[in-house]
Amino acid sequence: MKRDLDLIRLLLLLEETGETPEAMSGYTEDQVLYHVELAIEAGLLQGAVVHDESGRVIGATTEKLTWEGHDFLDAARNETVWKEVQGKVSKAGGAWTFEVVKALLVETVRRGLFG
Repeated sequence: MKRDLDLIRLLLLLEETGETPEAMSGYTEDQVLYHVELAIEAGLLQGAVVHDESGRVIGATTEKLTWEGHDFLDAARNETVWKEVQGKVSKAGGAWTFEVVKALLVETVRRGLFG
């Protein structure tokens, strides 16, 4: 399954607010569970996953956003900033690491604040 940073962002918003973002309705349960596992592995969420005998994620619980999760969400919260960074990533080929996307988000927010 391909990593989807839009879904990661939505999962962080869900964890923060307790409200399911409308955009999550377009994802399957398998996609959501897989991305919860990725968010936990990346240190964005604290939680646990359950795997079946083949290694597929069949359940997950989340406890809270981590410090790193809060930092990423603070940078990615604004829809305009998020779309701007997505555009930059797409223009450059669309295959950037999480760290690069986060750095772009932080720089875009910083530019907006300090012009």
